[in-house]
Amino acid sequence: MQSLLGHVRVLHRLGPANRDRASALRLAVSVAGPSLALLAAGRPELIVYAVFGALTGMYGRSEPHQLRLRHQLQAALVLLGGLGVGVLLSVQQLHSWTLVAVESVLAAAGSLFADKAGLKPNGPFFGILALGACASIPTPGPWPLALLVGIGSAAFSIAVGFGGWVRGRVWEPGAERQVPPLRGIRRRAAWIHAARYFAAVAAAGSIGVGSGSGHPHWAMAAAAVPLAGADLPSSVYRGLHRIVGTLLGLVVVAAVLFPWAGSPLRLLPGHETAVLAVLVIVLQFTTELFMARHYGLAMVSFTPVILLVTQLAFPADPHLLVAERAVETLVGACTGIAVVLLIRRRRPSAAAPGR
Repeated sequence: MQSLLGHVRVLHRLGPANRDRASALRLAVSVAGPSLALLAAGRPELIVYAVFGALTGMYGRSEPHQLRLRHQLQAALVLLGGLGVGVLLSVQQLHSWTLVAVESVLAAAGSLFADKAGLKPNGPFFGILALGACASIPTPGPWPLALLVGIGSAAFSIAVGFGGWVRGRVWEPGAERQVPPLRGIRRRAAWIHAARYFAAVAAAGSIGVGSGSGHPHWAMAAAAVPLAGADLPSSVYRGLHRIVGTLLGLVVVAAVLFPWAGSPLRLLPGHETAVLAVLVIVLQFTTELFMARHYGLAMVSFTPVILLVTQLAFPADPHLLVAERAVETLVGACTGIAVVLLIRRRRPSAAAPGR
């Protein structure tokens, strides 16, 4: 009983604060800049690509500017790679089983790259999310424009993250992030971890497609979440946080999108897209505020961010949207937890990075 209560307490515990407001503000500015520019240009349907590019700002949040710059450039490869492949699949109208196959392979490849680069947040999750989301909606206008928006947004995010450097202008030649090389046992662990990503994403996507879901990519993204845990308990915690946080986030989505008197979309009739864009910026701030401290609380905000930008790009029935997101998240998170339990990852000690 004490052990069970201990696990419950861990699930609710907030992690230590670490300049979270500064990181959240940087990310909100990174999202706001390109999003408001697209809104002013009358192209709100492109905001989804700007948001995925701006997620580059989530990486290297507590590092010195010089190291953060390198970290975010590496993260941009994952995010823009996922965005680019997603746009290509959308343009070619390749969905269903093709999406499952492509996303599973790239999840494994992204896992290897994330382990090699030491990306924080761990793993290829945001690249997977970008791939599935961009593949699931029609690409508006010429497809290179979507790529350019993502690239430009990522560049703006990197500039925001590096902007504070101008105050001190301290640059240490040869400074590098301390990431142990993938050799020996670390290489074997990385390959096993990549296999876990492939298995979890493929299984969740197959269940989604087999069940006739219109959004199997949500299940695939949710399946990747537990795999970012450092060990078995933290993996299970992340899976549970994903489920509960998403369900609570869907309450926020329903409050915004459902046609009722209290919806914020009714505050400014005729300006619904502007209201959605502002909500995305605010919710991205609260997402980053809690991302490093409590994943479940972060998901309460991040779930609406993704659904609202998707709604801006390709409006859908909000009732169906909420229902399918709930089901796919439950399926995906449970699949990810099952893979963690079935395929154990041997984690090498920090004392022997080369063995």
